[in-house]
Amino acid sequence: METRRVVVHGRVQGVGFRWFVVRNAEALGVGGTVRNRPDGAVEAILRSADAADVDSLIQRIRQGPPASRVERVEVDPIEGSEGERGATMKVIR
Repeated sequence: METRRVVVHGRVQGVGFRWFVVRNAEALGVGGTVRNRPDGAVEAILRSADAADVDSLIQRIRQGPPASRVERVEVDPIEGSEGERGATMKVIR
């Protein structure tokens, strides 16, 4: 299982960024969670049996939805399991 934490900085809150991640994750079969952080960033835990699917989603995240402005993306691998497993993406409020 490939699991990575992605933190996206820039104009990423209030522009539909979490739902953009959900739609693209569902299209690629990637599960995990996505949430707004108090510092204005968006954080996602991405999980898939196929590392290429996670890589594809990260590339889409780097572009973001039209109203966003992605300034920086941090990607860190996560060893073992964290959070829920499965091929669904959930928004945490």
